[in-house]
Amino acid sequence: MPSVIGLLEERERVARQRVEALQSELREAEAVWERFVIARDTVAQVLAEPREDAEVPPVAEAGERPARSRTAVPGSVVPHWQEGLLPAVLAPDYQQLMDVLAGRGGAMDCRQLAAAIGLEPVPAKVEGVRSKAKRLAARGWLAEDRPGLFSVIAGRVGGS
Repeated sequence: MPSVIGLLEERERVARQRVEALQSELREAEAVWERFVIARDTVAQVLAEPREDAEVPPVAEAGERPARSRTAVPGSVVPHWQEGLLPAVLAPDYQQLMDVLAGRGGAMDCRQLAAAIGLEPVPAKVEGVRSKAKRLAARGWLAEDRPGLFSVIAGRVGGS
């Protein structure tokens, strides 16, 4: 018959092995997590830096329409609005938001915007619209009249 001390020593050994295995697994998980944090930080830094080779958006001279030679690419960066810059330089999703708001003639919230562009007004879709609208507002294309309520600033759509 095994002794009580012997049984306790065996259970202690099993517990120590489990702790060592869990610590090893934790170290591996922390390493993976750290790589994701580093990757996200690196991407944020790269995207925040101005690109030297970036093409400058076309700007119209006085009384002239800007050239439309630059085509918008889905997922492209939203340029800061400048006098004479048309929504044609924006990616299609952003142009669609501008068109809906311009056609409405007034302010809309993100749920209304999502529905107006044909998206189901569920939280995930509404947040995507909110992100785009906030980006357009931050770059001078839209006004955020109240938190979450967006409208087009006069002169930002078409040739007006």
